[in-house]
Amino acid sequence: MASSQLIILAILVTSVATFISRFMGALTSEKVSVNSKIFQWFNCVAYSTLAALLGRMIVFPAGVLADSDLTIRLIVLISCIVLFIITKKNLVIPTIISAVLLGVLTNF
Repeated sequence: MASSQLIILAILVTSVATFISRFMGALTSEKVSVNSKIFQWFNCVAYSTLAALLGRMIVFPAGVLADSDLTIRLIVLISCIVLFIITKKNLVIPTIISAVLLGVLTNF
């Protein structure tokens, strides 16, 4: 198989896997109460996975982010968390500021 065919196959397989899991979630969502223990467990697992991925991105970055220093990444992270809290959980402003701040601090 050519490289482009493998990429297309990988996209198709991951799309089907994503669709199946979302479809099964939609089918079973009516039967699970938001206040149930299983729902809370899935919620905790989802947040912990996201936290682990973000932590890995900050501590062990790959690609262009690896060119910036760890202290710069931590300064950007802390300032954006504070900005997120100040702006009453607005996601847009901290996201834009994080990109600008990381670019400015990395170029100094």
